[in-house]
Amino acid sequence: MTQAQAFPTGIKPSSRSYSPGTYPSTDFESLDGTKTHLRFGNKRVNATLQLGFSGISDADAASILANYENVNSDWDYVTFNSSNGTVGIGNYTLANYVQENTSGLKWRYAGPPTVTSVFKNKNNVSCSFVACLDAP
Repeated sequence: MTQAQAFPTGIKPSSRSYSPGTYPSTDFESLDGTKTHLRFGNKRVNATLQLGFSGISDADAASILANYENVNSDWDYVTFNSSNGTVGIGNYTLANYVQENTSGLKWRYAGPPTVTSVFKNKNNVSCSFVACLDAP
């Protein structure tokens, strides 16, 4: 059974990119050219979120890497919500939108974070996430 792993607190991204995903659907086209479109369900899937962190400390970069290991060692998922909306995503309005519009979806790392050391104790980190619909 999976459980939520909170993204490290106090680390605000310097860049964000969010795509709300699409509704699962398929198109059928018959030989006479008639098209039928079927939509499966009322939840979007494959929402994506990319977070970039510039100039963060070695300790903050290590906490992101530790979060990645904790999430993937047990195939858990990541949460970004908090009472002030600043965990991971940074902006309260965007954090609320992401949480409200991906209800039922679980955020997972799309791949390992990329850490680039730019100066002593200064790092750039890039994280990519995908929202998946998991069975309860």
